[in-house]
Amino acid sequence: MDIQILTAGISLKRQLETGNEMQLQTVRAVIEDVKQQGDEAVKAYTEKWDDFRLENLRVTQEEIAAAIQAIDEVILQDLREAAANIRRYHEQQSRQGFKLPLQDGSYLAQRILPLTSVGLYVPGGSAAYPSSVLMNVIPAQVAGVERVVIATPCDATGKLPDAVLAAASILGITEIYKMGGAQAIAALAYGTETIQPVDKIIGPGNIFVALAKREVFGDVAIDMIAGPSEIAILADETAYADEVAADLLSQAEHDALACSILITTSEQLAQAVATQVEKQLQTLPRESIARQSVERFGRIYIASSMAEAVEAINQLAPEHLEIVTKNAEAVSEQIRHAGAIFLGRYSSEPVGDYFAGTNHVLPTNSTARFASGLNVDDFIKKTSVVYYTEKTWEQNAPKIARLARLEGLEGHARAVESRGWEKE
Repeated sequence: MDIQILTAGISLKRQLETGNEMQLQTVRAVIEDVKQQGDEAVKAYTEKWDDFRLENLRVTQEEIAAAIQAIDEVILQDLREAAANIRRYHEQQSRQGFKLPLQDGSYLAQRILPLTSVGLYVPGGSAAYPSSVLMNVIPAQVAGVERVVIATPCDATGKLPDAVLAAASILGITEIYKMGGAQAIAALAYGTETIQPVDKIIGPGNIFVALAKREVFGDVAIDMIAGPSEIAILADETAYADEVAADLLSQAEHDALACSILITTSEQLAQAVATQVEKQLQTLPRESIARQSVERFGRIYIASSMAEAVEAINQLAPEHLEIVTKNAEAVSEQIRHAGAIFLGRYSSEPVGDYFAGTNHVLPTNSTARFASGLNVDDFIKKTSVVYYTEKTWEQNAPKIARLARLEGLEGHARAVESRGWEKE
């Protein structure tokens, strides 16, 4: 990895793929076809792109049961324990509405209500992502969402990954559809003969999924357009080079666009980590992807002080931040911008990815400056309630009318002034 002296202006920003005109037109055509032809369009596009002709879109109970039987019991128990951890953490995010009493029995209130239905897109391909099922579904369930639907592409034999079906089963999700790409997003957004539409679509996907989510936004809600993963590690001389290198590569193996940065106050650690990264790359199964990531977006910066290093981290606003220093907890109090923070030697980033209970759906590409990770609030909506008695209206109507006329809205003023006498 390239070693540099830390200077102002370092950035995690990458030029992300936004799609070309041909891809956008393809997505729009798919969405329109699904709107017009429903199930048949979804099946046709699945045959075209996933090489399998579906008879039925929905996964059967027999398929779910077979998947559970195929999973090692130890792995099933790991998934159950991870699910319990995630649920326990997210239950702390639940909150109630409020009622603010005014004079004479009047009040203002806020009602917090869950969304009615949510669709989760789980990417397919060569890998299975049961952790995505747990991380996306559980906050929705904690929020009180009544219906959670999963869409995920099948392989060329019509099969879904056993681990994904097992994770869904652990959470009690049985409405699962074999569909991927833009056609899945369209089906979730607008419905088909088989699929009822949802209120919000969540989950990552390829460029066609991302473009489709942008296209349907407004008709339904979406979570985010996620960028490639990233990690920043803030370390001093107390860190172990082999561990830091392993953590950097844990993100680099995700994607050739993934970003891995070390900021350290120790030149000795910087040199040792660079050596370790190269050594570990040679035995990493996803070496090709990780090497591209490291060469393009991997950096080691040497800071003159911890204060300078902290300032740089806040400038980067990384998705994942590990702090491996003396007094890591105290150092973390100075961090304002990070999607998730991992403290100390034994809290490496994969602990949060899979098991601890915090959510791994996090803001990327420096958007942690203003965005949060997926949480229970993403699955609720807030409704305000106003109740004025006659007396409260009488005291405030002139004020409201004056403010309305200040903005040139006579109709508003008259609406509030029209009350207050007996109507025949």
